[in-house]
Amino acid sequence: MSSVKVHRVGIIMNGVTGRMGTNQHLMRSIMAIIQQGGIKLAPEEVIMPDPLLVGRNPSKLEQLAKMAGVDKWTTNLDEALSDPAYQVYFDAQITQARYEAVKRAILAGKHVYCEKPSAHSTAAAYELYQLAKQAGVKHGVVQDKLWLPGLRKLQMLKETGFFGEILAVRGEFGYWVFAGDPIPAQRPSWNYRKEDGGGIIMDMLCHWRYLLDNLFGEVKAVSCLGATHIKRRRDEAGNWYECTAEDAAYATFELEGGIIAHINSSWCVRVRRDDLFTLQVDGTLGSAVAGLRHCWIQPYGATPRPVWNPDIESPINYFEHWLKVPDHVPYENAFKVQWELFLRHVVKDEPFKWNLLEGAKGVQLAEKGLESWQKRAWVEVPRLEP
Repeated sequence: MSSVKVHRVGIIMNGVTGRMGTNQHLMRSIMAIIQQGGIKLAPEEVIMPDPLLVGRNPSKLEQLAKMAGVDKWTTNLDEALSDPAYQVYFDAQITQARYEAVKRAILAGKHVYCEKPSAHSTAAAYELYQLAKQAGVKHGVVQDKLWLPGLRKLQMLKETGFFGEILAVRGEFGYWVFAGDPIPAQRPSWNYRKEDGGGIIMDMLCHWRYLLDNLFGEVKAVSCLGATHIKRRRDEAGNWYECTAEDAAYATFELEGGIIAHINSSWCVRVRRDDLFTLQVDGTLGSAVAGLRHCWIQPYGATPRPVWNPDIESPINYFEHWLKVPDHVPYENAFKVQWELFLRHVVKDEPFKWNLLEGAKGVQLAEKGLESWQKRAWVEVPRLEP
């Protein structure tokens, strides 16, 4: 019986004690890959990740390692980076801590994969890209929404020509985040403190950059208005604090090819739509509305013909004229899909375009959105050179 060739990939996972790091990256991606027997490259060849958990709190790390079934953890990042058994560094820390840690990993010769924003400024994010390029290490940034089922269906519709000429894109993202009194908040308090790297513009415009660039056309300019709607919240210890970062953003984007996109992002909105995030695409031949998992379409021939008359009840039920796109293929966790692509890139040098340059573009759009808000004007988004 022939043996299976196993490519072991040691992964230093820094900052995964947080909600997103634990759930999406450790449990639903890396541990899920291990539990499925690795990433199958061929009938007798697999990639097997081997995680090493890193963080500042030893009790949290020990508890998480035990829960996940991981053998190794440490509070000493330098020691982890010096270990040749671990080729990949992953960072899911708060944004303010990411630049220095990723830079240290690159200089230590590690391949790097990190959450977005990839750094606290465009200059820092672009520097990380240049450093990784010079060091010859492989690098990637999490751009998970590209693999959500609803948006993959949207991409399929575009590729098949369903929309005709795409005219406009409208997005609604967000939900009501409680202020902590009396109902506990469901997001960390640092999100609402500018001095700690908080703010919805830096958080969400990084997402909208890769989404718009990949699905519809490169972002050329932005007009953005931010707002801090809720001024005071309670932190994790139950203490009141002043909110210094914006909790809502209303942004319009001009895309290459003349498409106009507008996306509202808010942690102060009550949901009355199909999902926490919906994206409507209108084209000359049809329209689609995608949520996180599902997508509905209305082709030209099935489009009703409304007539404006506010004095009577509408004779049209506008929800009836939409068709649900079926699941043509099985869909896995979006984070896991990108992790598998990155690990294949590391081991087999397969293509992986979602790199630190793409991460820098996301930070750039967020900074341009903040600049637009400050100037109360449209701001051009210049091209970052590869």
